[in-house]
Parts: sequence; C-alpha cells; structure tokens
Amino acid sequence: MKNICLFWALILTASLTACASRFDGSRTGNENQLIMEYEILNMTDTQNLELKDGDIVHFDVTSKSGSVAISLQKGEDKPIYEESDIPTSTFQVAIKDSGTYTVSVTGHKAKGSVSITKESTAKENSSSKTDEQADSKDIEISDEE
Repeated sequence: MKNICLFWALILTASLTACASRFDGSRTGNENQLIMEYEILNMTDTQNLELKDGDIVHFDVTSKSGSVAISLQKGEDKPIYEESDIPTSTFQVAIKDSGTYTVSVTGHKAKGSVSITKESTAKENSSSKTDEQADSKDIEISDEE
C-alpha cells in the first residue's frame, strides 16, 4: 500500500512540475498602449484603451514561435479588429467611434512581442508623452510552475 501511495505521489509531482508556464516576459500598459515582450505567452491579457474618433491604433507584432491572436473591441460591440495566428507584421486600425476599447492578446506557446499604441489626432500638449510614461505600469512576470 505504501508503494502505491508513493507511486501516485510521484506521478502527481511530475505532472505538476510539467505544467507549462503561462507568461514569462515584460508588460507595459495604460490607456494609450499595451507593450509586451515574452519568452512564453500561454494566456490572454487585456488592456483598456481610451480612443477617440480619428485616432489610429498601431500594431507591431513579432512572432518567433507559437501563435498569437489579437482583438480590439468597444464594450460588447462586435470587434473592429480580430485575427488569430498573426505572423510578424505591422498594421494599423482607424477608430471611428470614441470610447473605451479593450485590446486582447492571446498566446499559445508564443514567443515574441506585441506593441499596440495609440496615435491621437487631437492636439496634445508637449508633456503628454511624459504623462503617458508616468501612468505606465511596468510589470516583470515569470509564472513558472
């Protein structure tokens, strides 16, 4: 009986340590941007962006391995951009309706980076870049089990 319990304990331990990491990388996000660099991304991350009619959202995706999917939507509306298995690429989306938009980045065994930034068409003072950087949340995460 002891041998059987020991056997199952070893199996359980092996299975828990074999779990893949969900995220290993860095993340910066605020109402104007989401920037992620990752060695592994096996999860969905979201960020709310405050966008106005006429704003342009720039996407810069580097896909080294695995796959990454991105969506951009306002509230419960249909996504204005949604794509999966995005290769290394740069593209932009024009905003036609002001509001809070949620950008979602989902990775499956992904390695690479994603930079999603807002280019505002409204006149802003020269200190906006400094304010944007001050509001940024830099997070270094390594979630290995």
